[in-house]
Amino acid sequence: MAGQTGRGHNSGVTTTIDPAAIDIYDPDGYVAAAPHEVFAHLRREHPVWRQEMPDGTAYWAVMRHADVVEVSRQPLRFSAQVGGVVLEDMAPEQLEQSKNMLLMMDPPRHTQLRKEVAHLFKARAIATLEAAIRKVCREILDRAAARGDVEFVHDVAAFLPSQVFGEMMGIPEADRADINRWAEQSTSGSDPDVNPDADAGGEAGGGSVQMAVYGYEYAVRRRSEEGDDLGLALLRTEIDGQPMTDLEFAYFFVQLVTAGNDTTRTMLSSGLLELLRHPDQLARLRADRSLIPSAVEEILRYANPLHYFRRTATEDTEIAGQPIAAGDKIAMIYTSANRDDAVFADPDRFDITRSPNPHLSFGIADHFCLGVHLARLEGRIFFDELLDRFPVIEQTGTPARFRSNLNNALKALPVHLGT
Repeated sequence: MAGQTGRGHNSGVTTTIDPAAIDIYDPDGYVAAAPHEVFAHLRREHPVWRQEMPDGTAYWAVMRHADVVEVSRQPLRFSAQVGGVVLEDMAPEQLEQSKNMLLMMDPPRHTQLRKEVAHLFKARAIATLEAAIRKVCREILDRAAARGDVEFVHDVAAFLPSQVFGEMMGIPEADRADINRWAEQSTSGSDPDVNPDADAGGEAGGGSVQMAVYGYEYAVRRRSEEGDDLGLALLRTEIDGQPMTDLEFAYFFVQLVTAGNDTTRTMLSSGLLELLRHPDQLARLRADRSLIPSAVEEILRYANPLHYFRRTATEDTEIAGQPIAAGDKIAMIYTSANRDDAVFADPDRFDITRSPNPHLSFGIADHFCLGVHLARLEGRIFFDELLDRFPVIEQTGTPARFRSNLNNALKALPVHLGT
């Protein structure tokens, strides 16, 4: 391609990228791998990039770490509520209901609700789950050991968040497979294997709708129950001085369950793949388990579960000198920000000892991930137990990735687990 010159991803080779050929929206461009070379080029040459979409609209892709932080820290100027957090515009009724997700609230409502529920997710509260999480991990790995050859994403990694969050929320075991499937559809609806009826290039919302219906029925069923599990505690949470309605809870449930299942499964499976691709790092981790916390953070930086979240400008403004009009869509590209060489030395190197590691995979500022302590604890325990249980872990086939510009995840990872 003719055009501007840039340095190839992780290769040291100078390549040429034609700006007219850049399309970072097309989900097909993420099937083989995230387009890190294009992202690196945009960080240098067009750090706030205008990307056309097939529906005739466009968005500003914010590529640099500092600029993503700036957008994140100004929730009233760059709103999650006005247009939602995905690039495709939602139907007005769906958008209105989705505003009951913490993820899609702006201050002051976001501030109030987060304050009401934050104590349930504090580090001290989550730390009490360590023994239970370790027990679940061992049960999952015992089943995997009996098989030896597994598809790691769904046969192993998916079960940990499903079991842990299911127990925390009081979700019947028989319902958990459906919830996993709906979570996958919510973030990977443009993949034909997940959603054969998805419009070309679009993320389908069917999984979110089905999960919201389940959440509504869950609220109706459980509201009169006694107990102290997370689900019942959340049903007692107040917004504007009143308990959440069943409908408000339903959409809050969608966010919690999707984050609690889909993104954790991605962290575990993508993390194993990167360790297998970097055997020196895997050997170092086996030899020194004290590196597990920093390894989890590097997995989150290097293979972040979500490529982006959207914001909408509420006024005429600018980002890094680029004029932005009120109503414009903005995408905070975490996959690019996490490889910004202004922040990370040798950013394309997978280094389990990296410190500091200010990745943005959990967000930052007001919308910093509520479940961060649970995700980190699950990751630390899982990899510790995995390495204890299996002295041999070998990739036995080609990994497959979702066709999605939102979900940066594997849909298949065949491995052999040897004892």
